Amino acid sequence: MNEKELLYTAVKAADDKRAEDIIVLNMKGISLIADYFIICHGNSDKQVQAIAREMKDKVEEMGYSVKRMEGFDEARWVLVDIGDIVVHIFHRDERSYYNLERLWGDAPVENVPSEFNQ
Repeated sequence: MNEKELLYTAVKAADDKRAEDIIVLNMKGISLIADYFIICHGNSDKQVQAIAREMKDKVEEMGYSVKRMEGFDEARWVLVDIGDIVVHIFHRDERSYYNLERLWGDAPVENVPSEFNQ
């Protein structure tokens, strides 16, 4: 599986659990941490955890491992490290507070949803 397929799998997993406002930022040449950031949010603690759990399960089904997952128990901001892809799953209230899209405003947005819904 290549990086794009992994990216699509992660985005689809978030979408399957009804994550809202899914945005993929292309961080190549901007951040040394990852090539892509996926940012999304859920409306409750349970939904945030369900999104993170689904993403972990789908990525592992594809033969990849989640290197690290932080914040799962608190479910306010869950960080899922899939190597070159870092996923930020926020609770709705936390997302607007941290506003990562603005912080990384110079990163181009990838148009992933239309591509994986084929």
